[in-house]
Amino acid sequence: MAKEKDSVEIDNFKSTADLTSNPGFQSSLSIASKNVADEKPYNPFEHRTVEHPNSTIGSIVHLLKSCLGSGILAMPAAFKNAGLVAGTIGTLLAGFICTHTVHILVKTSQEVCVDAKKPSLSFAETCGAAFTYGPKRLQPWGDFVKTLVDYSLVLTYTSVLCVYVVFIGSSIKEVVDVYWPDSPLSIQAACALTLVPLVLICQIRNLKYLVPFSAIANILIFVVFVITLYYLFTDLPPVKDREMVASITQWPLFLSTVIFAMEGIGVVMPVENEMAKPQQFLGCPGVLNTAMVIVISLYGIVGFFGYVQYGDNVKGSVTLNLPQEDIIAQVAKLLMAFVIFLSFALQFYVPMEMITRNRKGKESKYENFLQVGVRTAIVTVAVAIAAAFPNLELVISFVGAVFFSTLGLLLPAVVDTVYRWDNRLGPLNYVLWKNLIICIISLIALFSGATSSIKGMIEDFGHGSVGNHVNETLT
Repeated sequence: MAKEKDSVEIDNFKSTADLTSNPGFQSSLSIASKNVADEKPYNPFEHRTVEHPNSTIGSIVHLLKSCLGSGILAMPAAFKNAGLVAGTIGTLLAGFICTHTVHILVKTSQEVCVDAKKPSLSFAETCGAAFTYGPKRLQPWGDFVKTLVDYSLVLTYTSVLCVYVVFIGSSIKEVVDVYWPDSPLSIQAACALTLVPLVLICQIRNLKYLVPFSAIANILIFVVFVITLYYLFTDLPPVKDREMVASITQWPLFLSTVIFAMEGIGVVMPVENEMAKPQQFLGCPGVLNTAMVIVISLYGIVGFFGYVQYGDNVKGSVTLNLPQEDIIAQVAKLLMAFVIFLSFALQFYVPMEMITRNRKGKESKYENFLQVGVRTAIVTVAVAIAAAFPNLELVISFVGAVFFSTLGLLLPAVVDTVYRWDNRLGPLNYVLWKNLIICIISLIALFSGATSSIKGMIEDFGHGSVGNHVNETLT
């Protein structure tokens, strides 16, 4: 009885009870809490209580939608910068690396949840907790890393929203100008037309309610792919007419485009955290592997045959190579714009998740009005920035090189290394060397892609055409 009494007292140790009752990661986590001697190891999956859990199929749909966006239409242009052989190999390698970095991030999150006695952690919380429960010298950096990643995610996905607005506006403008050539629609006006619909769809607050939108978007994007592939395979030129391996100086442009297109790192943790069966996210086949195999296959097909069909004349979005006078081609452009519109809310969920999480415990009776106001303000800012800098190609390159190479490749590798630094780097420290290679690839993409994008922006300013350059980009 005495032993039984002691075990009851341990199970109700106050710091553990506080940690498991609060879903948000707190900066006041006690390092000593991981030394509490539990009779049964803490299982975070058993303590998760999600109000609107996603099914396994719903989670796959969300991951597909987060990775299949405007970036896939830029894959033929990416192949132009690599060549058919190098592009095919590069797409497979980039897809493997992106999948692996997501895997190690989720794996680290699940393991650090055990240390922190937490049912789930967000992306930023995982990075902060990895430092907090890592080497002693780095433990004080936990709060700083968490805050840094939080604001980096907000900035990154706000930039993605700007790309989406430019893409939607550009597609609308292309079709409208065919029917009203005497009164062409400005790109600024086209972007402004998206404001009200985007504000309305971004008022949806639960991922579960976005599943139907993602499902519809996946169906429509399939239709767009069928139409696009029809044009790609019509009178296909011989493969030998295309370059097999492009100049190595062009490879960084290929890498930054692929990283932007494939990375959905900010959506991964919200999707995993809201799964009804999170243990099915990793593993084989698993949610992650299933979604990424589909994504990599589609990217390779569109990129390869798009470059074979159009060669060096391929444009930033392969749909822009489709004949303007064909009704079917116009339908494809409008459908893809609608797909990006439906995807907007899913990408918007990432910055709002951080804002909502940081407001927990601070809610007021005007919380609903505040939510509506914040969501409207973020969408308005994204539309305004898109209208001011409507160069789609440069924005995609810059966002992919600077933000996604850092958050999607560099950060997961660093976090995994830090968390496993004390005697968990594997035989011959293979984890350290593997993550070091990923960091080098990330830095190459960062500096080379950012340099090219900034040079292009400077040229735009020099020619005084920042506000009107999108027409040149599209044509």
